[in-house]
Amino acid sequence: MIQPITGHTRLTALLGSPVSHSISPAMHNESFRCLGLDYVYLAFQVTEHSFDTALEGLKAVNIRGFNCTMPLKRLMCERADRLSDSARIIGAVNTVLYEDGLLTGFNTDGYGFMQSVRETGTDLSGKDMTLLGSGGAASAIIAQAALDNVQRIHIFSRPHSASTHCLKKEADRIRDHSDCQVCFYDLQDLSQLKACLLTSAALVNASSVGMAPDTGKCLIPDASFFHPDLLVADVIYNPRETRLLAMAKEAGCPVMNGLSMLLHQGAQAFQIWTGQTMPVDHIRELYF
Repeated sequence: MIQPITGHTRLTALLGSPVSHSISPAMHNESFRCLGLDYVYLAFQVTEHSFDTALEGLKAVNIRGFNCTMPLKRLMCERADRLSDSARIIGAVNTVLYEDGLLTGFNTDGYGFMQSVRETGTDLSGKDMTLLGSGGAASAIIAQAALDNVQRIHIFSRPHSASTHCLKKEADRIRDHSDCQVCFYDLQDLSQLKACLLTSAALVNASSVGMAPDTGKCLIPDASFFHPDLLVADVIYNPRETRLLAMAKEAGCPVMNGLSMLLHQGAQAFQIWTGQTMPVDHIRELYF
C-alpha cells in the first residue's frame, strides 16, 4: 500500500549531485509506511552553486530534516547552527535536523560503520584498528571509532595527498575529544602494514580500491597479512564481495561489506528525524 500524502505530511529529503541512483528514498519511505508515520522522503538534485538557495527554500517550507551527499557535506558543516561531536571532528555533515528554526548537523556514516561492526559480534573498544585510505569514509569512521573508545587507529594512506593532509587535521581534533591514538603511515610500507595488522582487531578498506569496474584490485598483497581473529571490512558494496573480502574469507577471517554501513547510517538519520527506530531487518530483507 502506498503511504498517502496529507496536509500534515512532514518532508525529509536527500540533497546532492548525483542522487538519482540513491536507495535512500525507498529505504525511508518504506520505513515510514511500516510505522504509519506521516512523512515523505524525496531526492533533490542540488549542486554547490544551488545549495544556499535550496537550503533557504527547505527552511521556508519547514522541512523536518535531510541528508547531504557529495558535494555538499563540508558545505553543510559550515552552514549548520549546531554540530554533533562527530560532525565537528570530521568537518562534514550528512544528516540535518531542522527544529525551532535551527539546523543541527550530524554525521551518521561513522555510526553506521561501528554499528555494523557490532552486528558481527566484534567489540573494538580498547583495541587497535588498521584503516586503508584517507577520504570521506575514512574521516567518518575514525572519528566515530575514537568516540567509541577504539584505543589506536593505524592509518595507511598516500602521505602527500590533500585528503591525508585533511585527515591529519582531523586527528588533531580527535585528540581533543578522546584518548584514541591516531598514527599515519605510507600506504606503500607493507612491512609496517603487516606489523600493525598483527595487533589489530579490524582491518578497514575505506578507499575505493576494488570498487566496480576495477574489481581485480586490492591493497593487501596476499593472505599472509591476515590472522583468524581479524575482522576485515570494506566500505565498498559494489561488488558485494571485493577481492579483499574474498581473500579474507578464504583465510578464515570474519568479513563485512559496505551495505550494512549504508543501512545503519540511514537508520540513525531516521531516529533523529522521527524519534522512532527504523525497521532495519525488514529494510535489509527488501533492499540489501
